[in-house]
Amino acid sequence: MKLSIKNMVCQRCIMVVKLELEKNNLIADTIQLGEITFKEALSEEQITLLKKGLCAHGFEVLDDRKAMIIEKVKNIIVTIIHSTEEVDIKRNYSDIIAQQIPIDYNYISSIFSSSVGITIEQFLILQRIERVKELLVYNELSLSEIAYKLGYYNVQHLSTQFKKITGLTPSHFKLVKENKRKSLDQL
Repeated sequence: MKLSIKNMVCQRCIMVVKLELEKNNLIADTIQLGEITFKEALSEEQITLLKKGLCAHGFEVLDDRKAMIIEKVKNIIVTIIHSTEEVDIKRNYSDIIAQQIPIDYNYISSIFSSSVGITIEQFLILQRIERVKELLVYNELSLSEIAYKLGYYNVQHLSTQFKKITGLTPSHFKLVKENKRKSLDQL
């Protein structure tokens, strides 16, 4: 049995879900971003208790197929952008998504845009900018290292996109830090 979970976007989310499962004496086969797999089917009562517990932490069990697809797309993008490795600029995100979700990409793109209100590409850009903000706040990497890490062609490309989204240059953001970062589930 597989459950899709909305707003499960980071490793801390996985830890919270694990704790909620333990609290309800449930054993998952696997827990990944946006998904819990069980070896056996859960009873309606177990599902209801789990939904209630997860809801208290800001998660939602998805029953709608379209909502599950959208959440899976978001989790794929979040995983790529927020991983510790460099983002490969030669990789096509639509190919990555199509590999992981065996459904026609045009259909995926269409339901994503109509439900979320932005395109997959716009969501990807927002995620990259949030990651740039995070790395700027940590102050461990130079702007050129951040650009390379996140798959920008050059610092100018990153700076242009950053200013378009935030209204600030990366260096100005680093100085004032007024444009606070958003949590991943608020994007």
